[in-house]
Amino acid sequence: MKKFSLVAVARAQLERASESTGGQAADTVVGGHERVLRQTVVGITAGTVQSEHELRGEATVYVLWGRVRVVAGDVTWDALAGDLLIVPDERHHVEALEDSAILLTVAMPR
Repeated sequence: MKKFSLVAVARAQLERASESTGGQAADTVVGGHERVLRQTVVGITAGTVQSEHELRGEATVYVLWGRVRVVAGDVTWDALAGDLLIVPDERHHVEALEDSAILLTVAMPR
């Protein structure tokens, strides 16, 4: 069993994001590309918009702190710390409305 603080990982990723030219940084804390389950902590600075993308599999976004917006087609969801969003199975992107940290969970089909 492994234990760590999501808050500490999120703080580190947001610090890295603030130093990066792209405004975001990520660390996979559980699983990876070779596993079914992958959980990644992402730090995103205010105003950063991830490029539109699509995922294979199911995904959720849990907001650790801050405020983000998930946009999929004509549908928009705003989320605050403590909110869990189920990511739709279509092209989407995430925008940071303020400095934020999220836990992205993805379950990939085998």
